[in-house]
Amino acid sequence: MSGIRVPASHGSAEARFLTSARRFAPFVRGATLVAISVFGLLAVPDEALPLGLALFGLVLAGAGVDCWVGLTGRGAMLSLVCAVLRVVAICGTQEWTGGPLNLWALNMLTTTAITLQWEWPPTVAVPVTAGLLVVALAAAEADLSGPLVPRLVFECLLARLGFVWLRRSGRRVDELRERRTALARAEAVSLARHRQEREYLALLHDTAAATFLMVTMRKQDGDPEQVAEYARHDLAVLTGTAGGATTQDSPVDLAASLLTVVDRDRPVVDFRPSGTALVPASVALAFVRAVREALLNVERHAGVDTSVLTVHGRGGRSVVLVADEGVGFLPEQVPRSRRGIRGSVVERMDAVGGSAVVTSHPGAGTTVRLVWPDG
Repeated sequence: MSGIRVPASHGSAEARFLTSARRFAPFVRGATLVAISVFGLLAVPDEALPLGLALFGLVLAGAGVDCWVGLTGRGAMLSLVCAVLRVVAICGTQEWTGGPLNLWALNMLTTTAITLQWEWPPTVAVPVTAGLLVVALAAAEADLSGPLVPRLVFECLLARLGFVWLRRSGRRVDELRERRTALARAEAVSLARHRQEREYLALLHDTAAATFLMVTMRKQDGDPEQVAEYARHDLAVLTGTAGGATTQDSPVDLAASLLTVVDRDRPVVDFRPSGTALVPASVALAFVRAVREALLNVERHAGVDTSVLTVHGRGGRSVVLVADEGVGFLPEQVPRSRRGIRGSVVERMDAVGGSAVVTSHPGAGTTVRLVWPDG
């Protein structure tokens, strides 16, 4: 319908500016023309007062249309017709209302021409403005050499330039916003990929790497059936058939999730749940995998056959402890190339907003404390 019809996305700064211009310009024109007409009516000769009152009534009716268009955003063509009629009527009758090129007609013409630059594209605004200028010059019997033409052109040009500058500023804001959104999206994708890679490395450590290490350490003493069972379990975990990532992060019972680890993998665990611990499925998966790694470490390194698994849930916070009375070690002396604690336990809990602390000392056993949410 006007310059508002542009390919600007809904909700963008440019679209909001164009909508505001479309609704604000009719209000400005209607209110300004009423104020101008009040002073113009005061200058009308007494014998032409009935004509002046009729013209003032036309201005009031046009202002009502402008206000309706500004409030509803509809009827822009009706507002344009009323704007043209007002200028034509007042310019055409200025011979009786105050003489040729009187201030009432001049200000009505310039105000209307300026507001049209904010409502309509040049393909509409320029011909309409030119037509109004011709009517005003013909009614006043003036020529193009007078001050009216350069004044009107200058004012309309300033209005159009201001409109274009503000529109481009809004477009620039949209471009910067889209660029920032794209950067944030790329950062989120990179972070997700990094987390996925860390999880994959942790899974490799928990499964195939651990099995290879066991075979290497035990050599001739290894039970082929046990190695085959470990290999089948590793394959199930890596292919997602034994506790892969979930696609729905609905709340689950943490104790029940950890019970599957105890039942399937570690029959010599003293399991002690306490309270109700409901956590998102992704968090439960992180707990399960971290606990599985902690229990594997007990089997591989602690030198004892049993461990204690404790689950506490209270006030929206879940705490899991894996403790043993084995040989213990010094966590600060573990090489960074070893990912058992750092990758499979600590980083895994950090990735879901939790924390993991490993406390151990030679001869005093080891305790792994998992908390979600952290803090």
